Parts: sequence; structure tokens; C-alpha cells
Amino acid sequence: MDLDPTLLTWAFVVGGLLLMAVETVLPGGVAGFLGIGGLVIAGLRALGLLINPWTAIITWAFLSVALTIALRPLAMRFIQGDISLSLTDEDAEAMGQTVPVLSEVTEDEPGRIRFRGAEWDARTVDGTLPEGADATLLYRDNLTWIVKAADDSDLDAELSEATGKDLSAPGTSDARNESTPPDSGLDYDPSARVQE
Repeated sequence: MDLDPTLLTWAFVVGGLLLMAVETVLPGGVAGFLGIGGLVIAGLRALGLLINPWTAIITWAFLSVALTIALRPLAMRFIQGDISLSLTDEDAEAMGQTVPVLSEVTEDEPGRIRFRGAEWDARTVDGTLPEGADATLLYRDNLTWIVKAADDSDLDAELSEATGKDLSAPGTSDARNESTPPDSGLDYDPSARVQE
């Protein structure tokens, strides 16, 4: 089998350039040195050296391996990519954040919360959180967040359930004062001044 000397030289040129282009897309140092070896062999063939095709191919293989072993560590030391090391734990950053409750969350049955734009399963440590309440993230158990009430909304829900009145509606705080007799002592305001 006889190879055309000009065709083989151009094959080394094109192959070397392609390997160097691959190095720019997938950096690692190996393809670049294989490409440089191909260009060196093409240059030696153009000068009239390495006329035999098999000698050129074997020389390219050894030259490429030698360049990779000898120069790659040096090149990797001086030509480094962007390296960012951040030792973060997303769960630790999330703990203590307040999130909205999308569906009722209890101790036994998971409900849904919204956290970082996604819906998550959630359970409470104690009590029940109604839909629309705010919850504080405590920790995550696999894909379920364990939460607690961020405010007194869980107590309002339990009181509403016990009394049969909706305490989450606006103006319900005054309703307690209207239904309480004035002499019961429950409308006592400790900040009021005593008149003498």
C-alpha cells in the first residue's frame, strides 16, 4: 500500500489543527500536544525529512507521547482554567428561612411549601400549619422539609378550629373585645394609665 506523500502531509496538518481545535473545546492538554506533534511531523515532511509514511506515523506517535508527558504538567501549571472552591451546604444556608405554606402541613401528613421557586413536601415538628401561613425551615429529611410555624398562625388555626370562628379574617381581634363583657377583666390593658 502506497500513500501519496502530499496527501499524508496535509493529513498531518489538518489532523493537527483539528486536534488543537478540540483542545480549545475540551481542555485537558492531551489533544493539544497530539495536534502540535502532527504539525511538527507535517513540517518535517514538507522539508523533505521523514519521507517514509510509516516512519512519519511512528515518529508522530512517539513525539506526541513525549510532548504530552514532558510538557503537559508544565502547561497545566501555567495555564489553568477558572477554579472556584466553595464549601457550602445548601441545607445549612436554608435553615431558618421563612417560606409560604401552599397546602396544610401536619406532623403526620406532609403538606406543600414553596422554597426557591419550587414546591417541596413538608412536615411540622409540632402542630398544624394552614394554607397561606408562613413556616420556618428547620432541616431536611431526604426530600421533605421539617418546618415550624414562623409566627402564631398555627395557634390561630387551632383556636379557630376550637372556637368555630375564623380568626385569620381582618378585624377579628376587635371581635373578642366586643363579645367580652367590660367587667370580665379580659379587656384589661396594662399600658393604660390609672386615673387617680
